[in-house]
Amino acid sequence: MELDPRNFFTLQQLAISYELLRRYPDAIATIDRALSIKPDDAETKAQRPLALLDWKADARPLRQMIDELRAKNPEAVKSVADVWFICALAERDATAGDKALTAFGDATFGDNQMQFGAAFGRGLLARMMKDEAKARAAFAAIRSEQEKIVKAQPDFGPALCILALIDAGLGRKEEALRESRRAVELVPLEKDALNGADMIHYSAIVYAWVGEKDLALQNLTKAAQLPGFVTYGRLKLLPWYDPLRGDPRFEKIVASLAPKL
Repeated sequence: MELDPRNFFTLQQLAISYELLRRYPDAIATIDRALSIKPDDAETKAQRPLALLDWKADARPLRQMIDELRAKNPEAVKSVADVWFICALAERDATAGDKALTAFGDATFGDNQMQFGAAFGRGLLARMMKDEAKARAAFAAIRSEQEKIVKAQPDFGPALCILALIDAGLGRKEEALRESRRAVELVPLEKDALNGADMIHYSAIVYAWVGEKDLALQNLTKAAQLPGFVTYGRLKLLPWYDPLRGDPRFEKIVASLAPKL
């Protein structure tokens, strides 16, 4: 950035790096620099309030930004549909979540190589609303396709980890445990710091969904200490972690990431 201070792409990447390190004031300052170059870039405009959600567990600025974009530039909504979906989950707004998923098209949401399609999002929404039958139907509809992806790329940890989440959502406990453990083995932190951290994080969610709280909290504790998208806001607000809520060990992890006064 010192050599090329108006390089928009580099500013975007630097902001993401700050977010992964949970250096939110630096991330927001960098996003503001990027927006001074391209003030109408929808993805960067959404990145700013998303950083606030991660930092302070406040989804309101993100919802306001999405509402404004939908009113003024509806064509741009698809480019931020993933962020809109995160906002809907954070606010427990199933109607907004469904609209966001409809806007997806062939887009995805997730972290790094852990990318989920709209069909998985519908399963997650149904779980959030405690509609077990609808959630299972959504996960069952995508399982065979995900299994094909895994068979075609047996050493690709993120695909296997997504299958583990689907199996956890279907109550296939033994398969989910085996798949999530293998996914972690396939992507060691020493070889891939970002996706390796994601395997640890999402395996914690698998464990939580199948009732293995001790394992879930063990992995989540580790993930919270690594650069990544395990944030105060997401732990506090998103439905991924609902099976762990109320456990003092989970609340301690959330508190460890809370903004410092």
